[in-house]
Order: sequence, then C-alpha cells, then structure tokens
Amino acid sequence: MKHTNKEVAEAFSNGNFELTFPYLAENITWDVVGDSSFKGKQEVIQNCKSTSEYFQSVETNFNTEDTIVTDLKVVIRGTGEFLRDGERLNLIMACDVYDFNVAGELEKISSYCIPETK
Repeated sequence: MKHTNKEVAEAFSNGNFELTFPYLAENITWDVVGDSSFKGKQEVIQNCKSTSEYFQSVETNFNTEDTIVTDLKVVIRGTGEFLRDGERLNLIMACDVYDFNVAGELEKISSYCIPETK
C-alpha cells in the first residue's frame, strides 16, 4: 500500500519510523535544528532506530496540533511528552517540516524541538 506524503510525515512525527523507511530518498537530510544533522538514508535510519529504543524505554504521548499539506511539503506542529513511572521526564514542543520530491520520496526533514522549561 502506498502512503500519502501526509501519512508518511505523520508517521515520522509520531515515532512510527519503520513505516517511513521505504519513502526515504537515498540523499535525504534530517536537520534537528540547533542539535544534530543526519545525511543519507542509512544515517537517518540508524538515528531513527536509536530514537525508537529511547521511545521504548519511556511512555510517550504524541499530540499533533496542526498539519499543513501542499503538493511537496508537509508541516506538522505538536508536542511529545515523555514519562517514566508516571512522572514527566520531558515535554517537547515541535515543528517538523518535510520536503518530498515529485517521485514521492522524502528528501529533507527540518525538526524544530523546544523543550519545556520549568
């Protein structure tokens, strides 16, 4: 089953990375602004797998607040809450910008992640 650009972006933003792997362009870049950058399909997949391991070690609550879709771009704004033993470890306000090519491959991800300050 082929997924829409919106479905691929929503899966990625909600940590369902495996669904997105077939849609990653070989030359994809993922820039977590102010933190790290990943270049190429294998490097992005490896970081996704590492991130998934963390997600499995905590309770995660993802909330999508807005989704904007154009022909080749999807923007998702939301939050990610991470808990352990009922206590909040972190709350991240995030905006992910996804750029697709005309072949339906995901070429670029820009993630803006702002942690809640206490």
